[in-house]
This record gives sequence, C-alpha cells and structure tokens, in this order.
Amino acid sequence: MKKVTGYVCGGIAAGLMISLGSAVFLSCENRYVGCLLFCIALYCICVKGYYLYTGRVCGLVDDLSKDNFSLVFLSLLGNLAGTVPPALLLRAAIPAIGEKAASLCQGKLDGQELWQTFVRAVFCGIIVYLAVSIFKEENRSPVAIFVGIPAFILSGYEHSIADMFYFGASGIVSVDAFVFIVTVIAGNSVGGILLPLFRRIDRWAKS
Repeated sequence: MKKVTGYVCGGIAAGLMISLGSAVFLSCENRYVGCLLFCIALYCICVKGYYLYTGRVCGLVDDLSKDNFSLVFLSLLGNLAGTVPPALLLRAAIPAIGEKAASLCQGKLDGQELWQTFVRAVFCGIIVYLAVSIFKEENRSPVAIFVGIPAFILSGYEHSIADMFYFGASGIVSVDAFVFIVTVIAGNSVGGILLPLFRRIDRWAKS
C-alpha cells in the first residue's frame, strides 16, 4: 500500500508540474517564451524524481515486472489527477487561460485526423525519452530538456499529460476529446519505447 501511495503521489506531483508549465505557456503572448518557460516543468520533475508517464513508459522495455508496470500505470492515473483539478481551478480563477485552452483544444479536434494526432504523439514521446535519458546519463544536464521541450512544442507534437491540462482548462467534455487523449497516450507510449527497444535489440544482436 505504501508503494502504491508513493507511485500515485509522485504521479500527482508530476501532473502538477506539467499544469504549472502548461498554464505559463497559455499565459505567454510570445509562444517562444512560453515554450522556454514550459521547460521548468520537466526539469523540476527530473530533479525531484516525480513520476511522469511519458518519462517512465520507456522503462517497460527493460523491466516488464508487475511492480514496474504498476508504477507506469499509477503514474498515468496520478498525472491525470495532477492536471485536471488544477486546470479547472485555473479556468475559474484566470478566465483568459480557459479561453486560450478552449481555442487550442478546439483547433486540435477540428484540425487533426486521429492518425495525425498519433504520429505527432509518437514523435513527442521520442523527444521526451531523449530529454529525460540524457538528463540522467549526463550528470543531470538540463540542456536536452531546454532544447527538446521547445522543439516538440514548436513542431506541433502532442504530449498527453499537457493535453490533459489543456482539455481540463478548455471546458470541452466530449467523446472526441476522450478519444483524442487516449490516442495521444498511445502515441507517446510507442514513441517512448521505440529507441529503448532498438537499443535492446542491438544488445541482443551483439550477444
């Protein structure tokens, strides 16, 4: 029970960090500044060791144990709990954030086919994996985070946890919105495990 509580709380904390970054992004008139400030969310998550789904799903490639699968699944639930309530609160407290989120999310629903959303999410998953893994491997260097995160935002890629916040703040509740989020989660998952899978296959081929 303690382990489950820790996973969920770590996921909620990560979701809250993404909420802070997403709110800053929506509040900035200059999207380049917004992209840069959004990076503080992932940086804090990595430094504090919080459980962000898109940064943890890659671990399933090397560890499909029950504990690790539970960590990934519970982190996703925690991320949801850490994004939607803050989104609703900020929508009420700062109406401009809700208006910006509604415009952004409606554009996503109207302007993208589901396969396009999936592809955008896959590429986002790849970048998040690289940013987090380089942070861990290069003595906690933030460079990949502060380059990679603006790169995926400016490219129009989709991040499932950020989208949870955007849709929560938008006030859009529909089947289409639910399917959109599920599609982004699936795409992020594929993108997150792609490079670790290639690395594992390479190790297998050399052994």
